[in-house]
Amino acid sequence: MGRIKIVTDSALDMTSNELQKMGITMVPLTVLIDGKTYLDTVDISAEEFLDKMAAAAELPKTSQPPVGQFLEVYNQLGADGSEIISIHMTGSMSGTYQSAKQAAEMSSSNVTVIDSRYISKALSYQVLEAARMASSGHSVTEITARLEEVRDQTKLYIMVDTLENLIKGGRIGRAKGFIGSLLNIKPIANLDIGALSPVTKVRSHAKGLRFFTDQLAEELAGKELVHFSIMHAGRNSAAFSEKLKEEVERMTGFTGVEVGVTAPIISTHAGPGAVGIMYQAK
Repeated sequence: MGRIKIVTDSALDMTSNELQKMGITMVPLTVLIDGKTYLDTVDISAEEFLDKMAAAAELPKTSQPPVGQFLEVYNQLGADGSEIISIHMTGSMSGTYQSAKQAAEMSSSNVTVIDSRYISKALSYQVLEAARMASSGHSVTEITARLEEVRDQTKLYIMVDTLENLIKGGRIGRAKGFIGSLLNIKPIANLDIGALSPVTKVRSHAKGLRFFTDQLAEELAGKELVHFSIMHAGRNSAAFSEKLKEEVERMTGFTGVEVGVTAPIISTHAGPGAVGIMYQAK
């Protein structure tokens, strides 16, 4: 009898060791920089990519996995009769979800494709929950219902140092209201609707720290944290991330706050110095 296998993409900010441990198959997007193409997080690390992006003459470009790549993965994983749940980054920012949907319709395997409506660690919360439930023998129906709950419990904010990457990459979405006189301003948006929506603007990391401390204190009051993650795109955002981690731990007593450098596919569009703050709370 087959089981349920989990597939995702490289926007979830998990290491290959973490994926392997949980039995999760990751289909990478690709990034093009300085005339060379790399498989996201496979051929190039997050740190290496940031160095290359800082020195590049032009902004990097990205592309979703081709339909054929998903099809090959689905057919291979389902050859033993296993069902597949394929969970992907928000469809409003990438064609990855649509590529996966097309492949699922063509595949001989039984594939359920899900738009997580998130990126980075916020995507990983759903993927990890699906993998845990699959290993415990839950059905596809039970898992997909639970993922809706996880999605509703999740929140993601992004603070960017520059809008250049988002604008040129076409990922600005509903955050168009930020465009204008933005000298020394750090826009903050959320991803509650699967696309970037403006929240506020701050003029320094210190004021950004104050905003998030106040905002999170209000949002998390009376709730239990399941996950809290801070992913950044280098530059001076690393120090900000560590300070915010300390504040969150002080406020909540939660000791599992993750801090790391985000994947090339996200750094490309968020730009250098961006910070993603995300959590799951119930």
